Amino acid sequence: MKQNIGTINSFLRITAGLSMLTLLTIRSIRREDASVHPMLIVLSAMKVAEGITMYCPLTEAFEEMSEERDGVEQGWPQAFQKQRG
Repeated sequence: MKQNIGTINSFLRITAGLSMLTLLTIRSIRREDASVHPMLIVLSAMKVAEGITMYCPLTEAFEEMSEERDGVEQGWPQAFQKQRG
């Protein structure tokens, strides 16, 4: 895996992930009837892991979809073009 996020971004992901994990843990311990969804805990842990490894699979997917494969840059077709002359 190559790193695809920066240092500041990784620190923010670690901070946000640990904050969310702490909040969800405290919320589930204080009230037994609290409905803390396990998927939120998994997403929080994933943010911490992304920050530690400095690799984000979603960023990789978006970068891969946006790069040109054939080397030809294609723009949006314009309805009108300015004529020179």
